[in-house]
Amino acid sequence: MNLAASILEGNRLALARALSWVENDTPQGREVLSTLFPRTGQAHMIGVTGAPGTGKSSLVNQLARHFRQPPDGSQPCRVAIVAVDPTSPFTGGAILGDRIRMRDLTGDPGVFIRSMASRGSLGGLASATAAVVQLFDAAGFDVILIETVGVGQAEVDIARLAHTTLVIEAPGMGDDIQAIKAGILEIADILVINKADQPGVENTERALRGMLDLAASHPDWFPPIQRTVATLGIGIPDLAEAIHHHRQHLFHSGEWQHRDRLRLQSELEQLLKETLVAQWRETIPDTLYQRTLEDLSERRISPHQAVHTLVHGGQP
Repeated sequence: MNLAASILEGNRLALARALSWVENDTPQGREVLSTLFPRTGQAHMIGVTGAPGTGKSSLVNQLARHFRQPPDGSQPCRVAIVAVDPTSPFTGGAILGDRIRMRDLTGDPGVFIRSMASRGSLGGLASATAAVVQLFDAAGFDVILIETVGVGQAEVDIARLAHTTLVIEAPGMGDDIQAIKAGILEIADILVINKADQPGVENTERALRGMLDLAASHPDWFPPIQRTVATLGIGIPDLAEAIHHHRQHLFHSGEWQHRDRLRLQSELEQLLKETLVAQWRETIPDTLYQRTLEDLSERRISPHQAVHTLVHGGQP
């Protein structure tokens, strides 16, 4: 049996192997993705982002447990978690802190946790995250939780990948408004004030509501503000209900298909850039490239002039 068929039958070892291939962008990984791509498009992708220290991992852990054990007795969801960790300065790999914190989920066959190193990628998302998410989607996971590094405004990249984006805030993180940048606020489908048992939660919620009123960037969906205490499981059912309502809104408004198209367009354009640059790089001598880079470093030419030189093969 080939690897793609094994993945469709629920073989976790086959899935783990394919994930490694995909993350490392190997020819085998590309082949598996191409084979399984027609199976994608079903999973609900939920992005979880926000400043460091707001309790994102604890919240993801509790949401995964809720989806696996619905209090209303409904059918449990299969849940995949993609945790984009800061790259280890020693090995270049993921530090795996999220998997340590989510240890109580690891024995559940309906949960698959994958930590990925950001490898210096901006926006808190590793470049291979989209492909990894596609693989989980094809493998039949109903919900895919994508937790980003949490580096600030560059987290807007998550909006290109997720159907529903949760922006996490917490009281006591300094200036209430400074903690949430305008760019982050605009991508929030749901705002979550975690650690809501701490002092200052009212001020934080008041500041967020004021900023939402000013932003007015969601004409058909006004982001709700949910309070949670993830470490105690408080507010998780209400947050899950808000996520469900947003999913229904996406379907009824046609926004689900629209976001899916934008996500695939973004991935297509990124792959085109990478492929075209790689093909172009093979057509020019390395000596010309290094000489142009040296001229640029010495400020003898500008970046635009450097591009013109390289694109035209050294011709002025």
